[in-house]
Amino acid sequence: MRQISVRLPDELVTALDEAAAKLHRARADVIRQAVENYLDDFEDISRAVEILRDPADPILDWETVKHNLLSYGERSV
Repeated sequence: MRQISVRLPDELVTALDEAAAKLHRARADVIRQAVENYLDDFEDISRAVEILRDPADPILDWETVKHNLLSYGERSV
């Protein structure tokens, strides 16, 4: 495992320490988990943007999607 150094504003360090204390975890563990979550989200968002930019991908009408989702919910009740 590699070690890196990061400079953070005092307010962020305070919030980080509070979160670590509440979670009963080390500061490094909270930072590691936060970076992992960020990178997972970044990957998902990047893929979504890639799909949205694809001219061959069909465009969905929001009203139709909403209607279908709401209708599905009614059928499963």
